[in-house]
Amino acid sequence: MSACRSRPPSDEDFYARMLTFDSATVRMATGHDTVALTLELARTPEEQRLGLMERQQLGERSGMLFIYPRTQPADAGFWMYRTRIPLDIAFLDSTGVVRAIRAMEPCPESDADRCPDYPPGVSYRYALEMNAGFFEQRSIGVATGRLMVEDLPGGGQ
Repeated sequence: MSACRSRPPSDEDFYARMLTFDSATVRMATGHDTVALTLELARTPEEQRLGLMERQQLGERSGMLFIYPRTQPADAGFWMYRTRIPLDIAFLDSTGVVRAIRAMEPCPESDADRCPDYPPGVSYRYALEMNAGFFEQRSIGVATGRLMVEDLPGGGQ
């Protein structure tokens, strides 16, 4: 006996089954507003390697927060291998203050080594990936935005 499917599994389905992320609703304070965000949390090396690979879209106030147990060096950048949507990434210090923002474009290469790296140029404890244009549209810039990391389960630890 055989089973059939109405459609073959997509890359997105495959990656969604591989790993699920914890999520949290947190606040980002700006100079004049507070924005509620729904973030998937990438805490483990495995979660951080997968990141937003194969996603076709993100909600307007959805993103991924990479949480590190210790401060990362200024040259520890991100790449966009198998990431299908343009993203902006904010690098945050241990208190959640934005220290650098980079725009990142999808990498069409099939060889990961051919994808560009996006180093922040500053040390960081958290990295927040959101849809391209998110930070600019909300006037969030270096030192003008702060993610309330105490809102995270475990206080961001």
